Amino acid sequence: MEDIKIEGTPKTPSVDFKAVDGTLEIKGRSIPENSIEFYKPLMDWIEHYAKTPQDKSTVNIQLEYFNTSSSKCILDLFKKLEAINNEIVINWYYEEDDEDMLEAGEDYDAIINIPFKMIEVEEI
Repeated sequence: MEDIKIEGTPKTPSVDFKAVDGTLEIKGRSIPENSIEFYKPLMDWIEHYAKTPQDKSTVNIQLEYFNTSSSKCILDLFKKLEAINNEIVINWYYEEDDEDMLEAGEDYDAIINIPFKMIEVEEI
């Protein structure tokens, strides 16, 4: 299975999904012109990965900002991950003093049946 590696831009996050060790990372800003179009290959990758996942998957989300349409796509990603029958941990990184990003992580945690680990960092 091919990995996905996408370089970040001022409007889109960097993405690094590795099937070999079950590590999925999304970092940066997510304000693409078309969120559905941007996140579609990631959704497809997760569907494919779900067929033969690693025993443990780690998801690292380190976003400094995301818009409403990205928020829905991220939720859809989490729902696809939720369907995978293995151990998954979501590490939700947020900058100290960024209450909105912490709250967003807590909101996802309340909706999704995957353990979230809130990790405060100095800077994203």
